[in-house]
Amino acid sequence: MSARSSAARLPHQPGVYRFRDRHGRILYLGRATDLRSRVQSYWGDLRDRRHLAKMVAQVARVEAVACGSVHEAAWLERNLLETRLPPWNRTAGEETSIYIVVDMRPHTAGVRTSYVARFDGVVGFGPYLGGMRTRQAVSGLHRAFPLSYTRDRLTAAERDIATRRGIGPQSRTRLAAAAISALDGTDAETAREVLTAARDRAAAALNFELAARIHSELAALEWVTSVQRVTVDGGGDQDVCGWADGLAVTFTIRGGRLNGWDQRECGRLDVARASAVTPPEWAEFAQRNAELAAALIRV
Repeated sequence: MSARSSAARLPHQPGVYRFRDRHGRILYLGRATDLRSRVQSYWGDLRDRRHLAKMVAQVARVEAVACGSVHEAAWLERNLLETRLPPWNRTAGEETSIYIVVDMRPHTAGVRTSYVARFDGVVGFGPYLGGMRTRQAVSGLHRAFPLSYTRDRLTAAERDIATRRGIGPQSRTRLAAAAISALDGTDAETAREVLTAARDRAAAALNFELAARIHSELAALEWVTSVQRVTVDGGGDQDVCGWADGLAVTFTIRGGRLNGWDQRECGRLDVARASAVTPPEWAEFAQRNAELAAALIRV
């Protein structure tokens, strides 16, 4: 099967893809919001990517990993490129790694970003990729759950806003719990509903600049609350294996980072032990991507 025709078998899902030449060497690794559309584009009009035409002529095989979200794909690409930079990749990625903290302390209450994983006295989440997106998500959380207006010390303007919104120190626990629930995945829907209603009100009032800002906050909130398992602070070491149609796909997780991806043809018995020790929470991910790998190389 040619690389171009195998690209048509990719799913319309976010993920990471890589190109190999006829000698099996990795030429390039990238990520996509839609794997099929992105990879097929290399055999169309490259437009501002015409410098890649020489590489595309060398592509003999396409491999891919389907991820649970675009954010997860971004982290997986970063992890893999930090381990090995193929010749047609220029950098390992420029997005900033960042965290979100929810602070319930009386003098410093609020939701904010942090570049370090130091969570003394606060509740921390992350890491996330993309400083701008993460700051937009924090802005959206403040709009939905204005925890900072429950501080003991406020400016006159802040006191006026807090009074008009009926917010005070007595609201601190409730608003902090709502922000935490949005970030830990327990209840992100409430934040989305509040922001969607605010966006729609702004649009109805013809305040399109504000509506656009809130729309960006909604997208950013989706980014930070989406599935992301391939980079976990404090995570351990694991080996993950899936097998389908004579092809084994293995992933290595070291220090909480999925940073190794390999595939090879073999019998099921050859990977029986590796499959048996694959953690249950990774079994579906490994099996799904083994089936995808087999579909890309089988006629």
